[in-house]
Amino acid sequence: MSAATTRSRTPRTPDRLCVEAVELARAAAEEAAFPGVVGAHVSAVAEGDRVVTHFFESKEPGYRGWRWAVTVTRASRAKNVTLDETVLLPGDDALLAPEWVPWSERLRPGDMGPGDLLPTDAEDLRLEPGWSGEDTPPPNSVVSAEMAELVEAEDADVTDRAVVPVRGSITSVAEELGMRRARVLSRYGLHTAADRWDDSFGAKTPMAQAAPASCVSCGFLVAIGGSLGQAFGVCANEFSPADGRLVSLSYGCGGHSEAAVMPAPLRPAPPVLDSMASDEFTLRPAPDSGSVPASESDLPAADLGHS
Repeated sequence: MSAATTRSRTPRTPDRLCVEAVELARAAAEEAAFPGVVGAHVSAVAEGDRVVTHFFESKEPGYRGWRWAVTVTRASRAKNVTLDETVLLPGDDALLAPEWVPWSERLRPGDMGPGDLLPTDAEDLRLEPGWSGEDTPPPNSVVSAEMAELVEAEDADVTDRAVVPVRGSITSVAEELGMRRARVLSRYGLHTAADRWDDSFGAKTPMAQAAPASCVSCGFLVAIGGSLGQAFGVCANEFSPADGRLVSLSYGCGGHSEAAVMPAPLRPAPPVLDSMASDEFTLRPAPDSGSVPASESDLPAADLGHS
């Protein structure tokens, strides 16, 4: 084993003069902290050759277990101890703040209230471009025929023709319209249900009054069929208070898909001091600065060692 390895594993002996500079370290800590928050001296740890860190208790509220660390040092063969740095460091049992979590990960369903605005990212995976009608094929085009054949093939795979009526029959049409049930909702039943749903998630609720837009233009709205589909839909935004509920098209909340776009992250401010640029220094003083003779004749003759 080499001597260098032996020295690296051997605990360093603190420098005596640096260890004795307790008052210098305390004065530096009290200058950096508020009055009366620097406690008793805890320990002195050698950081290197003639480099010692003094630890003091911190009595500052909210910083339980923290310690003031003041590092002092001295030059080789010098007797004066100088200050290196002063910082507040956590100890083994220090009270630390929890790890910072972005708001998008802290948010939970039900946290949003009236007036709150939940921005959505422009590339939100829960949303996609809506139908505009520009890509719709003509009625008798080849694409329409292929899609019709695909739909019929998928229906044939997932349905049992022994149970479901034949497509196109009066019975199948009646089943699609819900006419094979013994009783259906009356107009009165539809109106009472609509009034009840509108009271919970309608335009007159505090959430809708403070919303930037209504559900009719929200990408998280799932349309429903029937006559009620003209006035209601189902909310599919997990952060909305109406998630999974039947909402009025005039209802709204801060989680509207087009209410706001998530802003780009802020760029750090430019540095006040440019530590990367180089400073220009002249090698010779200017002639008019008074530091050099006015003419070359005033210069003293150089002694070159010969005549």
